[in-house]
Amino acid sequence: MNSNDLLHILSLLTLIVTGLALLLVEATRGTRANLSYYVSLAGILTAAGFAVAEIGGEGTAFGGMLRIGGFASYFTLLFLTSAFLTILVSREYLTKLNLHRGEYYILIVFATTGMVLMASALDLIIIFLGIELMSVSLYVLAGFFRKKHISNEASVKYFLLGAFATGFLLYGIALIYGSTGTTDMLVLKQNFASFSGNGLFLVGVGMLVVAFSFKISAVPFHMWAPDVYEGAPTVVTAFMSTGAKAAAFAAFVSVFIGSFEYSGSAVSEILALIAAASMIIGNVSAVVQTNLKRMLAYSSIAHAGYMLSGIAAGNPEGQTGILFYVVAYTFMNIGAFTIVSVMEKEEDKGLTFDDYAGLSTKRPYLAALMALFMFSLAGIPPFAGFFGKYYVFLSAVKANMAWLAVVGVLTSVISVYYYLRLVVMMYFRDGQADVSATPSLHTVIALVLAALFVVQLGLYPSLIVELAQRFQ
Repeated sequence: MNSNDLLHILSLLTLIVTGLALLLVEATRGTRANLSYYVSLAGILTAAGFAVAEIGGEGTAFGGMLRIGGFASYFTLLFLTSAFLTILVSREYLTKLNLHRGEYYILIVFATTGMVLMASALDLIIIFLGIELMSVSLYVLAGFFRKKHISNEASVKYFLLGAFATGFLLYGIALIYGSTGTTDMLVLKQNFASFSGNGLFLVGVGMLVVAFSFKISAVPFHMWAPDVYEGAPTVVTAFMSTGAKAAAFAAFVSVFIGSFEYSGSAVSEILALIAAASMIIGNVSAVVQTNLKRMLAYSSIAHAGYMLSGIAAGNPEGQTGILFYVVAYTFMNIGAFTIVSVMEKEEDKGLTFDDYAGLSTKRPYLAALMALFMFSLAGIPPFAGFFGKYYVFLSAVKANMAWLAVVGVLTSVISVYYYLRLVVMMYFRDGQADVSATPSLHTVIALVLAALFVVQLGLYPSLIVELAQRFQ
């Protein structure tokens, strides 16, 4: 380690220092959470500035254990954006439910630190450290409403199944190390052809597929997602479904597209089957949901399937498609969950489709923004969601997996029903949608930023696509 290494990971160091500073704030200021709120925002903005400064160059640090700039900075900015928007809307939401505590921001910052480690990793051990730092923070955040049984249940389910997935990850890494003598992803890439003939190595790769599939909530490792998304605080659900999912895909891309040359192999076919199953089960299950958080949970499973199509393709177009998709999905999903958090009442009221009936007459701007996010999630042009699907399906076609693209298109048609069902409830059904309080300025800023990016990326997808192509 030298001083240059430290200079190149200033974003990561800033997050760590911010987390430690928040611990000191909480230790000295008691439960005055407003100070922690502003400290966390300042730390995230500072880290984002360092990430922007690094994005133009690519290299390695700490003896090849971490990548710097380029791909790592791209995802770092995405994680910081997700954390920033989540924190912006959290204060109002937590205050409304009488649970505004400073430790919430500590957990968000440390979870983001784990995500940055995952995207920066050039060694399987670093990926493990990042996943665990992120996951442990999210386990606690899922049960943040500690007096609510449904929140406790979400936390326990997430923890138990997460520990199960961690076992697969560690055992997979152990088998890969045992069969190759290394956990360095660059070495694995250079010698993949010789390693792929080793059965023990392939079993290890299969276990990594299981572990990463759990983190992205892909079928058949999705069973935790609906209950956890429903039981966790809505703002935490927004963070899990965007930042955590993007981090898992960053690791997926780094390990599989970046290190394993599996295109056209049995691994590619297995990933394609998981993607197809996720798209089918996620969309079909979402159709029958009446709770918005559960609907968005099954929607998240379906979107994991769409993005996994790019992983299955294993080509440059697939990587570009995923890098675009995770950005688009972050903005449209955080926007949707933010509006759900505004509508939510105590005792889990305000979370059903019926609670949105007539919203267009009570809060027309909220209804318009929610409609925009639903259109984008459904993949309707000219919004960002359309181009996200276009790029991953294009990668599947170029990898001779046209059937996977067909499954994606057909299941997207199914998704239009339940997304537009909410729009119909808001605009064409009589009701008394209850929005007892006007959203705070910070919440409105987060909503407007999310909506602007959803529209901007739909009109000018090349802004992200050209940047993503530089990291191949």
